[in-house]
Amino acid sequence: MDVVNVLDLVEKIRSNISRVMVGKSASVNLLLIALLSRGHVLLEDVPGIGKTTLVNALAKSLDCSFARIQFTPDVMPSDITGLSIYNMKTREFEFRPGPVFHQILLADEINRTSPKTQSSLLEIMQEEQVTVDGVTYPSPKPFMVLATQNPIEHAGTFPLPDAQLDRFSMSIRMGYPSFEEEVNILTRNESNSGVCDIRPIVSSEDILMLRDCASGIICSNPIKQYISAFAQASRKHSELLMGISPRASIHLMNAAKALAMMEGRKYVIPQDVKRLVLPVLSHRIILRSDAGSSRRTAEMILGEMLKSIPVPK
Repeated sequence: MDVVNVLDLVEKIRSNISRVMVGKSASVNLLLIALLSRGHVLLEDVPGIGKTTLVNALAKSLDCSFARIQFTPDVMPSDITGLSIYNMKTREFEFRPGPVFHQILLADEINRTSPKTQSSLLEIMQEEQVTVDGVTYPSPKPFMVLATQNPIEHAGTFPLPDAQLDRFSMSIRMGYPSFEEEVNILTRNESNSGVCDIRPIVSSEDILMLRDCASGIICSNPIKQYISAFAQASRKHSELLMGISPRASIHLMNAAKALAMMEGRKYVIPQDVKRLVLPVLSHRIILRSDAGSSRRTAEMILGEMLKSIPVPK
């Protein structure tokens, strides 16, 4: 697929989403980068910002199957992965697939369910397969998990385990709209148009081809060394309890490749990595308790790393 076709498909998706999303171009771009780099996304922000609307707009723009799981404390792992049911006629157990066997999966308010249920997503997010009763089933292609959570509400919630967080390619915070954007939102809300009016404009095959193109983008050795420098710095940082994992470095490289492709380039430049350090790495590092008491944040530490780590020429 040539550059013109790649940019045309990406712009079609972006334009389709903008029909219902006012502003939020940065969030939309990050979501597209994750989609094209085979990543999963955690949307973390206060209620009413448009997290679910953004996910629904993306899902409806793609000719892919879509499922939504509303996580609550009583949701069980079998409600997500599926289960085997005994068929009285055939006298055999039949597997009934769960919502994870859809191509786009919305895990709404993922932190409202128990860690046991959250862990049912670990295998499919990393290995694109699900094992039930000793039998392994492949996930559909393409596959993507988009999870939402409310960061300020703690009653009835369960913190996401580190292993779960590390499987999310990005953490996106959308933020409040500007004054002009909110006026536009109110104006649009007067009409009956919404997510239900969006129609698919890109096929599953197109997404798979775009992913193949993104994986073929050149990432030179100096760029790989630049990414590795962030990993090493985070592991040696005195204020961090845990640095980033090799999986995080891979996610950062793949996301930078997708960004380069969306910019019309066949190679990654240092600015691609710099633009993605915060959304890809901020949710993975854990501050020591004394660092938290001094009001230091992961974003502040990563910002200092961006200034201190030499940029390859």
